[in-house]
Amino acid sequence: MQISDKYSPQETENKWYSYWLENNYFHSEPNEKPPYTIVIPPPNVTGILHMGHMLNNTIQDVLVRRARMQGFNTCWVPGTDHASIATEAKVVAKLKSEGINKSDITREEFLKHAWDWTDKYGGTILEQLKKLGCSCDWERTRFTMEPKLSQQVIKSFVDLYNKGLIYRGYRMVNWDPEAKTNISDEEVIFKEQNGKLYYLKYKIEGTEDFLSVATTRPETIFGDTAVCINPDDERYAHLKGKNVIVPIANRVIPVIEDDYVDIEFGTGALKITPAHDTNDYEIGQRHGLAMIDSLDDDANLNSHGLHYAGKNRFEVRKAIAKELEEKGLLLKAEDYVNKVGTSERTGAVIEPKVSVQWFLKMSEIAKPALDVVMNDEVKFHPEKFKNTYKHWMENIRDWNISRQLWWGQQIPAYFYGEGENDFVVAETFEEALVLAKEKTNNQELTTDNLMQDEDALDTWFSSWLWPISVFDGMLDTENKEIDYYYPTSDLVTGPDIIFFWVARMIMAGLEYRNEVPFKNVYFTGIVRDKQRRKMSKSLGNSPDPIELIEKYGADGVRVGILLSSAAGNDLLFDEELMLQGRNFATKIWNAYKLTQGWSKDETIKANESDRQAIEWFGNQMDKTIAEIADQFEKFRISDALHLVYKLVWDDFCAWYLEAVKPAFGQPISKEVYDQTIAYFEELMKLLHPFMPFLSEELWQNIAERSPENALVITQQKKSQNYSDELIKNFETSKDMVSGVRNYRQSKGISPREAVEVFTNAESFSNENLVKKLANISEINFARKTEKPSFTFLIGGTEISIPLSENLDLAEEKIKTEEELKYLKGFLISVEKKLSNEKFVANAKPEIVDAERKKQQDAQDKIALLEEKMKTL
Repeated sequence: MQISDKYSPQETENKWYSYWLENNYFHSEPNEKPPYTIVIPPPNVTGILHMGHMLNNTIQDVLVRRARMQGFNTCWVPGTDHASIATEAKVVAKLKSEGINKSDITREEFLKHAWDWTDKYGGTILEQLKKLGCSCDWERTRFTMEPKLSQQVIKSFVDLYNKGLIYRGYRMVNWDPEAKTNISDEEVIFKEQNGKLYYLKYKIEGTEDFLSVATTRPETIFGDTAVCINPDDERYAHLKGKNVIVPIANRVIPVIEDDYVDIEFGTGALKITPAHDTNDYEIGQRHGLAMIDSLDDDANLNSHGLHYAGKNRFEVRKAIAKELEEKGLLLKAEDYVNKVGTSERTGAVIEPKVSVQWFLKMSEIAKPALDVVMNDEVKFHPEKFKNTYKHWMENIRDWNISRQLWWGQQIPAYFYGEGENDFVVAETFEEALVLAKEKTNNQELTTDNLMQDEDALDTWFSSWLWPISVFDGMLDTENKEIDYYYPTSDLVTGPDIIFFWVARMIMAGLEYRNEVPFKNVYFTGIVRDKQRRKMSKSLGNSPDPIELIEKYGADGVRVGILLSSAAGNDLLFDEELMLQGRNFATKIWNAYKLTQGWSKDETIKANESDRQAIEWFGNQMDKTIAEIADQFEKFRISDALHLVYKLVWDDFCAWYLEAVKPAFGQPISKEVYDQTIAYFEELMKLLHPFMPFLSEELWQNIAERSPENALVITQQKKSQNYSDELIKNFETSKDMVSGVRNYRQSKGISPREAVEVFTNAESFSNENLVKKLANISEINFARKTEKPSFTFLIGGTEISIPLSENLDLAEEKIKTEEELKYLKGFLISVEKKLSNEKFVANAKPEIVDAERKKQQDAQDKIALLEEKMKTL
């Protein structure tokens, strides 16, 4: 078929993606083939594609497309996450802009607004993934809030509650005043902030003396219920059993003793605010202290804050410091760098708060999930993340699974009275009523007497079931899909959610299927800019992936992002890599176009040079296929791409095509042409997982193909036996050709001017090929020339080219003298190092060997140049 001069990504991408969808190549049903399953890490339903998504999904698509071409029945399940905190915040903001407060409407009304928002803005990211070329089974798209998935989440809660693993407790939680919900420990990000350490004066009751207490949060004094000292601190021995008066609040509180207090920190006296600090809460529990919660859900002071009631905590911090100073109750304030907990989702400073929440006991289900990773039943790539995982799993806390939100699965606990345990847990109201009647022995109860818990479940409590729930494995535990597709094959995700998601999915898989949910976890790096900053909207340093696709083509972008993406290492984004990806696409296009410009002649037989090139490239390709398989086995996707890149750009374009290319205006042997196209087809198969659009376009251009023969479902070549010796000999031939080309370039000799060569070798491998590629008129084996020459070494083989008559010999002599001078100076420095006994004794053997090789090479080159000087 006719091929256009330039590759047009936009036209090609739309055409072939539509073709793939029309022919249902991405859809999977259980069959006799081995399955290869990946579940997508579900992005936020209303999210849009960012660089992290692009990296993650490109890697997934490479794995899926390759598996499809390796004979697997591939199933890549797409879907989105309801992202309760983020989505609810957006809906609340939208309602606010319309003059509606969440507190003024019912839960049902709010959920209608949330579903409308989701329907309007949801799913954009999945459409964007199609632009990238993602070969997901779109018919299987799931959403964590869809009825069947919600049903499975509720079923899981009820099951774990009945097993005694879920409980309701009064605990200190991490309160996000912006999202107005508590969040888990894993969702708290600690950041260093510049603040002040305030030294407050607490008057000792019954005296005129004061006790100095240091705090970073003077606004919490309204919740103080004690001052604590270390029992071994002799400075305060006289205060044991005494009381002090809280500044401004003027409340009398006791001085207590506890080993927790660090004698060296601050003044060695600690104000205890059990309602507003995790450690204070623990001390309060040990000493039976009262709890005074002086902050509301917005982190404003409440009535306990006296004249500061209604004011924001940070505003009060400044104002109260001023008041304390005016009243002589502030000793001093020092600059202080403090680590402050912030919400991973909203960025708000977390407020420790005591409340009743639902928790999942983790110690029991964590141990098996730790064991399967440590014994490599689930393999981490790179392996370094095993230590991170181990540390967290061995220090795991119970998971706070309730959230003060409406968007999410509502906790299936139904209250029938005011008592702490006046509730039942069931999947439906009807089942709850039966249980409530049994528990109370009151048959008069109706559903009107039941009140469902207002809280929703943590979003992660739905996504931890994802590899099971997408196949409805909690509804029908033995359905054919869960039996066939589970456990999934590989998971591709970021290390930042190793605890939120990866660990919990492993726990859920073992709990509900008694099987791990996946065999391999590939951790991508974090995409950063050149200044190593994480890409974010707020910094304005994150390019729009869709704009990059429009500029460089999807294949160019995929190659660009993978070239720099080693597993688990952060990726420093550079748009130049996208350009490199586009240039690679252009190189492949032009290589194919070159072959299409050749006229074929059936009467011409392949010559010796052609046969040498064909034999070498076949072996080189088999070797590279084996190396690619090895890199995929190790999940070194970037290294696998580099191998394909080298095979295409260097081996095929730079060497093979040059070797078989007919002379200008001459036809090519049809036998050689057919083999060249056969090789090109194999290259398209290897390229396809990385560059699906370009490879399919060229594949379809080579010959008319039926839908059954589309590249997307064609099987890749398996590596055959190859000859290392043949490949090694060809590398030597390449070095010889490069040496001759280097002579031409350095001396300004035209490539068209044939050269004569003298060598100490008896023969060359690939002699005909070397003569063609280097444009050598004659090779004089085992002969020296007396003429002034350009000489170079390939191993022990000496190659001399008599200098062209057009060269200025005087100038050549000056250049040779300069080169000799440099080499002799270099040799002196190397020999000086080798004569240093300390260096030779202490350096690694390979370093000493490298220096000796430098010495030998320099000596050989000097000998050649001195020989050359004689002829000059």
